[in-house]
Amino acid sequence: MASTVSDRPGYGQLLRTPGAWTFLLPGFAARQPFAMLTIGIVLLVQHTTGSYGSAGAVAAVTGVSMALFAPQSGKLADRIGQRAVLLPGVLVHAASVSALTALALADAPLWLLFLAAVPTGASVPQIGPMVRARWAALLGAAPGRKASPLMPTAAAFESVTDEFTFVIGPVLATALCTGVHPAAGLITEAALTLLGGLLFAAQHRTQPAVRAAAATAFEQRVSALSVPGVRVLAVAFLGIGAVFGGMQVSLTAFTEEIGRPGANGLLYGIFAAGNMLAGIACGAIAWKSGPRRRLIAGYAALTLTASGLWAVHSVPLLAGLGLLVGLSIAPALISGYTLVETLVPASARTEAFTWLTGSIALGQAAAVTVAGRLADAHGASTGFVVPLVGTVLALATLVTLRSRLAPARATIMAARGSVHRDPVAARK
Repeated sequence: MASTVSDRPGYGQLLRTPGAWTFLLPGFAARQPFAMLTIGIVLLVQHTTGSYGSAGAVAAVTGVSMALFAPQSGKLADRIGQRAVLLPGVLVHAASVSALTALALADAPLWLLFLAAVPTGASVPQIGPMVRARWAALLGAAPGRKASPLMPTAAAFESVTDEFTFVIGPVLATALCTGVHPAAGLITEAALTLLGGLLFAAQHRTQPAVRAAAATAFEQRVSALSVPGVRVLAVAFLGIGAVFGGMQVSLTAFTEEIGRPGANGLLYGIFAAGNMLAGIACGAIAWKSGPRRRLIAGYAALTLTASGLWAVHSVPLLAGLGLLVGLSIAPALISGYTLVETLVPASARTEAFTWLTGSIALGQAAAVTVAGRLADAHGASTGFVVPLVGTVLALATLVTLRSRLAPARATIMAARGSVHRDPVAARK
């Protein structure tokens, strides 16, 4: 059952959790560049090639690469520790972004940009999933105790933090690319990733314990993707990525088309601000419905609001509708991440979070490619069809497969540290 108003913990109590601030502050700095990467690539490559289609394709390669490698990074972090994964990862990422930037400025062939985009995406540090895993280690279920009621609040707080980066990141990258130099956004992204990642990796006291040696026999066999609910969520989160990617490219093309490129950062910032405000509200409300129902309701609202984007041709109207789209994203995101806590045992939790993050990146990659080509061929408005199609398909998947989002009892017992698998659940 959902918490009541009187017993629902709030953000203040969450932030007083011992050790929380030691990873929250460096974690915020380290995840900031994530929201700058795609738009930075789009703006730089569009400047050097003159094509949104080419720019979107390079960004898409980065997103696909991240989607493929992020879960492996999460699995390694579960097995050998976050610090061991982060330290080499941020160094590779900074070098890869620098190489991609240099090639773009040198008017290198498109295939070389694609080649450089692969390690750029593969090495994106998975700070958000790692922070969520630290919250789960501090507050989640363990042998002999139940999960803290602060877990849903932590999921909401992380969504707010993610969306705050999507308020700041694209605006900062756009301002740097349009006001300083087309490469300034990516250069700043690489520098922030390196500095923030190293600071976060230094907070080794709060990283989750490595469970490879101590995990139960059931946990050792569990991969996050083997859990049916995680697969459903991964497909659903492709739609969220389609919204992010479609909005980034289409807003950029729209503001260029009307001769007001400086409005791009403002419009995307309003869209992301709606997401952040909704995230704050989701964490403060004492919900009476479960996360599965909230996920489907949030996706239905997201589909409805995205359906009108393609028909809007003025900045004020697009800002208002973009705000509504943003307000609809947070409930879906928060509910999905909250479900992971009940679906996946602790030994695979970081991997599960990275599958969802990777799905967003993959959906974003596909969206920037398709929206970029549509904008090149038919105008900016057609690019806004991409968020609609992505959300419709994701909603249909959720409604059809919603029964798989209920946790099997074996998974619940493993998450609580039990070594016995329920025979009835095993037959389901």
